[in-house]
Parts: sequence; C-alpha cells; structure tokens
Amino acid sequence: MGTFESRPRLLLSAFLMNTSSHILGGMWRHPEAQQHRFNELNLWVDLAKKLEDAKFDALFFADVVGLYGDHEGGWASHVRKGLQVPSHDPLVLLSALATSTKDIGLAMTSSVIQSHPFQFARQISTLDHLSQGRVAWNIVTSVLENAHRNFGGKDLVAHDDRYGWAEEYVEAAYKLWEGSWEEDALLADKVNGIYADPSKVNKINHRGDYYQIDGPHLALPSAQRTPFLFQAGSSARGSQFAATHAEATFLFAPHAEYVAKKNAQLTENLVAAGRQREDIKVFAGLSFVVGSTEAEAKALEAEYDEYLDLDAIVAHIGGGLGVDLGGLDLDTPLGDIQTQGAQGVLEAIKASVPGGNPTLKDLAHYRAKAQQIVGTPESIADELERWQDAGIDGLNIMNHVLPGSYDNFIEGLIPELRRRGLAQSEYEQGSLRQKIFGRGDYLPQNHPAAQYRGAFSSLSAADTEAGVQLQK
Repeated sequence: MGTFESRPRLLLSAFLMNTSSHILGGMWRHPEAQQHRFNELNLWVDLAKKLEDAKFDALFFADVVGLYGDHEGGWASHVRKGLQVPSHDPLVLLSALATSTKDIGLAMTSSVIQSHPFQFARQISTLDHLSQGRVAWNIVTSVLENAHRNFGGKDLVAHDDRYGWAEEYVEAAYKLWEGSWEEDALLADKVNGIYADPSKVNKINHRGDYYQIDGPHLALPSAQRTPFLFQAGSSARGSQFAATHAEATFLFAPHAEYVAKKNAQLTENLVAAGRQREDIKVFAGLSFVVGSTEAEAKALEAEYDEYLDLDAIVAHIGGGLGVDLGGLDLDTPLGDIQTQGAQGVLEAIKASVPGGNPTLKDLAHYRAKAQQIVGTPESIADELERWQDAGIDGLNIMNHVLPGSYDNFIEGLIPELRRRGLAQSEYEQGSLRQKIFGRGDYLPQNHPAAQYRGAFSSLSAADTEAGVQLQK
C-alpha cells in the first residue's frame, strides 16, 4: 500500500434532477435505471439515505421552468424523449427529504424569474428551519426563452441583463434574511405576553428597478439565515457574479486545463469583489464508471453507451443555446454561434475540441464523455488528484442510472478516496455552511449580504415609536 501526500478532502455532491432524463439522454431506458420513477418519493428517500450513509456533502437538484428551445422544428421531440419534461419541483421534494435525513446538504435550483424574492425568501427560511440549517440555493437566471414566457416575459432577456436582474433579486433576499430580524428579537415571553420585540423586527423597504418590498420578513431567521449559495455561471459575467455572491460554483469542464483557466479567472474576480479564493468552493461536474479492473470498467462503459441517445444530448445542448440542431447529420460542424443562451457552456464546448469548431457528434461526446472518468479506483483517484491540482474543491457527480451510478461510486471509489484522505468518514456538526467551511453558520463579513445585518434597526425603532404615539 502506497503512501500519499496530505491533501484537502474532496467535497462530494450528487447532481440530480426531479425528472426522468437529466444530463445523459436515453439512459432512463437502461434495464436497471429507476429514474423513470422520479415521481415516487421512495426513490429519492432511499437514494438520500444511501448518499448520507456514504457521507456525501449534498444532494444538488438542478431544475428548469420551461421547455428547451426547438429541436427538429418544435418541442415535440423533447416530450417524446423526456428531455427534462415532465419535471417536478425540487423545493417540494427537498421538504420531504429534510425529514428523512439529518446531515446531508439539500441544494436546490431556483431561477430569479420563477418566484418573487419575498415569497422565495420565506420558503427557503422555512426549509432551513425544517432541515436544521442544511439548505443551499443554486442561483440561476434561466437560459430558456420558454421559461421566460411562462412567467410573463416576451423574449429571453439579454445575457448580461439577466445578471443585473439577479443582482437585485439577491439583494432583496439578503435584506430579508439578514436584516429584518435581529438576533435577540424573538422573546417568546409567556409571563409578560411578549412574543417578539417589535423594535428589533425591521421592514426592509426595498425599492429597486424590479421589486418593491416593504417587509418585514415573515419567517424567523433560520440556522444559516441566508442559505448556502451555489452559482453555476461560467461566462465572464457569470464568473463575476459567482465571485461576488457564491460560496460554491460548479463547472461543466471538459478537462483539467479548462478548470485551471476558469480558476484563475475566478480568483481574479474574487479579489476584485473583496473576497479570497478560500471563500468559495469549485465543483466539477463529472460522471464515473468504476471497475475492479480497467477491462471491467470499459465493459460497463460500453453497456451504458448502448443506451445513450446522442440526438437527445444534442437537443439538450442546442436547446440551452437557443439553436435548433435537429435534423442535421451528427457530423455537421457547429460553426460560430452568437446566442443569448448559455454562453459559458458554448465556450466550454469549443474549448473541448481542437480547432474550436466541433461537430454535433463532438457536442454529444463533450456532454457524455469529456466529463466522464472511467477506470479502476486507483486510476480514477490519480486523475482526480490532477483535477484537484487544477483547482477543484469538489465533485458534482452526474449519473447514468439511478441508483446504480451512485452504488458504483460508493462501493468502488469511496474506499480508495478515503484511503488517500480525499473523502470524509464522518460529518462535522452544525449547519451546511459550518460543515463545508468550518467557520460558523452565517456568511462571513466580507460577503455582500453581511452589510444588511443591523442596517434597518434605526428605521424600525422610528416605526415602533410612531406606532406607540398613534396608540396614545
């Protein structure tokens, strides 16, 4: 048995979606796949308990609130292939999983277009209470035109304008979570009949371009106040947003060199935002096929390949870019595309293929293969150390089949990761933020949300005094 240099452990998150076909199109058809049962609670409860037993840090649920862009001239093929339709609400699912788990983080995606920040802040605070501080929010702006139309928009909002919208959205939410209730506002004094001190419960009186919110926050502050914050944008503007707000960001990276490039960009943006590299965790979206021998791993990979639907994968990517790639030969070059869609994804696609002009087959290969590591536990762990050296802190682990892909990872790879000190054997105590960073339940002072702590107390005191004078 060899000895290994001391390294920080890798954070482990299961990348999931409350649908039958998430990233790897067609895999729901595999005889052992159970993701077609996505509408059954027991599928998710059993998986959550399994991942918690393996000491995963989080369940991370992706989401969409609309159809992907047209493929083959319309959206019928998305329904036929089950391309993230039907899909169900992750927030509702996580409220159920909160009762059947006690340590694993519960991360959910919610777009700024789909829920008013006052309502969303209340829902998240409630879920953070029910889970005892284990909630994370993946902040997204929605790249799908149909999603924007579903919530009253006429067209897809321009890429950078979506981030401007998101800036105000998180500002309003921060005010509610951090500034509305002061630490000692809740008294629950049965003797004197005072439940809470009104001088310490503050309206936020937010007035912005998108939202007008008086407040106060109707929910009590939860263990974390603001949930743990994920953000997945990889464009230049997305990286800037992540550097300002996120505690974790994840990349769909085709290789470790791409991670190193993005890590350098992120570090530069963090410094500009008054934060440090240790203030954020970088996750890579990867899938794994583990075998006791290379031949066994290759055989399992070949078995999975039989069920991959390359056209569904092309439809997924093209739909996110807002380009109909249907009906074209898979050897057709992509060419140069200008899009208001997922620009970071397009950049990663082009970076993954020499020459920068991938074919449609290359697109499908990028999504299914470039982010897939196949091999023995030892060879995979060696490769992950290379990715770690490039700048990743954790893995957002994609699946081929549920629950089999995670069984394969847990039984095949985790023992080797633990042997090298790359995976935890027990959970730390406390909230998700405390488990990940080890420096308390609340956001640190250099995070922009921290400025709202105590920011509204003088206004609240004036409102309270005015109320007293009115009663007189």
